[in-house]
Amino acid sequence: MAKINMFLYFLIIFMMIIPLFSLAPTYVDHICSNTTRFTTNSQYQTNLDTVFRYLSANTSNPFGFHAAQAGNGTQDFVYGHFLCRGDQVPSSCHECVTTATTTDLPKTYCPNRKDAIIWYDECMVRYSNESFFGVLDTQIVTNRANVQNVTGNVSQYMDIMGTMMNNIAIRAINGGPYKKYATGYARFSSLVGVYGLQQCTPDLSASYCDQCLLNGMELLPVSKGGTLLFSSCYVRFEAYPFFNDAANLTLSPPPPSLPSSTSSSNGKRNTSAKLIADILAAVVILLLAIVIILYIIIAKSKKEHVPVDGTGENFTTIDSLQYDLEILKSATNNFGIENKLGEGGFGSVYKGILPNGEVVAVKRLSRSSGQGANEFKNELLLLAKLQHRNLARLLGFCLSGEEKLLVYEFAPNKSLDNLLFDPITQDQINWRVRYNIIQGIARGMLYLHQDSRLRIIHRDLKASNILLDANMNPKISDFGMARIFGGDQTQSSTSRVVGTLLGSYGKKVSL
Repeated sequence: MAKINMFLYFLIIFMMIIPLFSLAPTYVDHICSNTTRFTTNSQYQTNLDTVFRYLSANTSNPFGFHAAQAGNGTQDFVYGHFLCRGDQVPSSCHECVTTATTTDLPKTYCPNRKDAIIWYDECMVRYSNESFFGVLDTQIVTNRANVQNVTGNVSQYMDIMGTMMNNIAIRAINGGPYKKYATGYARFSSLVGVYGLQQCTPDLSASYCDQCLLNGMELLPVSKGGTLLFSSCYVRFEAYPFFNDAANLTLSPPPPSLPSSTSSSNGKRNTSAKLIADILAAVVILLLAIVIILYIIIAKSKKEHVPVDGTGENFTTIDSLQYDLEILKSATNNFGIENKLGEGGFGSVYKGILPNGEVVAVKRLSRSSGQGANEFKNELLLLAKLQHRNLARLLGFCLSGEEKLLVYEFAPNKSLDNLLFDPITQDQINWRVRYNIIQGIARGMLYLHQDSRLRIIHRDLKASNILLDANMNPKISDFGMARIFGGDQTQSSTSRVVGTLLGSYGKKVSL
């Protein structure tokens, strides 16, 4: 009997390990343009092969994303990128991208096509003769539902799923410029849970990512699970853990032991029960070992690959928020006047384009604050943790010599005062848009005053401090700046104290 148990242990371990070495990607869907084709051995094919080589060679990127382009003119130019699902290890990412660029796209599904996209469970690869970097594309690649019925109250299940997916979307949108990805889990009953995953291509702005994920959530089917694949984002939920995020997985308790018996027939049942218990024990131990190994690999990868020129998904440490000065100079054309968006009480603001294509707003502070470097960094870390749809997102900072720079998400529709007082634009916004702006400002202020861990009273709320994203959603800016500047602004426009910080129980903290 011991020999049989040992054989079964090894058999189970062998069966569990095999999938770890099976790296073949799982094909889902593809789209190829029928109107744009290139001829074999043409310049376009040469440029496409070059882009494919660039993509395959950069799958070890810890953020699972890379964009490439090739060509000497506009006619035969090729743009391409890949996005691996956020939970994939580099080996599976490489296998997926390589399969797409060497066989599936050029030979199987889209031969001689100038525009194509292919989706797998593990990754997405896309190329075109027109640039799509940073462009929102909500063309549906596929919409599929889990046909199994929900056991229990369907309406309650969908409500729980909807709340969970909204929370996941917020974390994915605020994941930073390198990895807009998040997962989550919610309990429906003692035996059933709901698992969700959402991800955008990192070249999208936060507002574009928000719009793409919102479109996906609105189209999710009423079922036990569903998947929406867009050209720019990925939305999925299931009643089982379909992603490799160990932090969100829980193991079910083992089944209760079977009762013992002294009869000969029950003796055989006891032997079978013991055999089953041994098998379950081996499976649980093996799963625990796999979870621990994956957790160590992911933790080590995050520790070793913190970006030095931007923010990663984890900004619990101040180093993950720090940008390199040369990168910000290059992004703003050395703070050129043509990139200047405006000037306020705390300094000038410039438009910048980071190396990954993300557009940001860089605020160049007018003078040094009264704080030391460590205090300055700690204040920024606190402000960066304030996350709300109606707050201007602080992405990071740069502290180099006398230079103190703050990096924010970019608001393409500028500020509210520019919209309201410009004779050309003031008649273009109807009352519905105005109402939505007012409602968004109120939500943001409520968050600052009541719902955030650090309660902040703005005290300088005005139209010029309300920014508008691409969808005319308001973003409150310049909150908490008095902490950095010791309670005073720098320009002659105003000298009153702003941005009072309250303690967790509403007690005013001296600035």
